[in-house]
Amino acid sequence: MDSHAEHHVVPKSVYFAVFFTLIALTWVTAWISTKDLGSSSLNVAVALSIAVFKASLVVMFFMHVKYGTKLTKMIVCIGIVWLLMLLFIAMMDIWTRTWMGVPGR
Repeated sequence: MDSHAEHHVVPKSVYFAVFFTLIALTWVTAWISTKDLGSSSLNVAVALSIAVFKASLVVMFFMHVKYGTKLTKMIVCIGIVWLLMLLFIAMMDIWTRTWMGVPGR
């Protein structure tokens, strides 16, 4: 392994652009929450989409994954897959609760 790993220098303008994008998307999320998009599930889907995009910006730029090695990108992807697996397992529990006649429902 090379002990002199190459570092990518990101200009401050990129950080400011990402920061102001995050601020703008926060305002969009707050504004869209006051609107009725027809169903509550659509409101939730729009809010979650904006949140995922904002989280992606943070991971890519502030955590330097965009300029990282392939190993770093692979580990981030594995972490996301692991999170999705855990969420799916938790949702399976919720989806199947009525199969055995849970009392009180």
